[in-house]
Amino acid sequence: MGEQKRKEDSKDTFIFGKKNYKFMLIGLACIALGFILMSGGGSDDPNVFNPEIFSWRRIRLAPTLVLLGFGFQVYAILLDPDKPSKS
Repeated sequence: MGEQKRKEDSKDTFIFGKKNYKFMLIGLACIALGFILMSGGGSDDPNVFNPEIFSWRRIRLAPTLVLLGFGFQVYAILLDPDKPSKS
């Protein structure tokens, strides 16, 4: 009888709140966008060098977006969903 009560109580509870999932979605979008921006730039012919592989977008912007996305993920995990917002 006690086990059935615990199952009913835990059915409606989630580990994270709505705010946490929003930040997780933003983080995943940043990570995905960063990896998409890193792709490409290679040459079809291995004897021809393509300097586009060292562009600002692939060297600076994309890794920054990936790290920012991971930062959002950590923030979303550590965010207290029950804490009321200041606004």
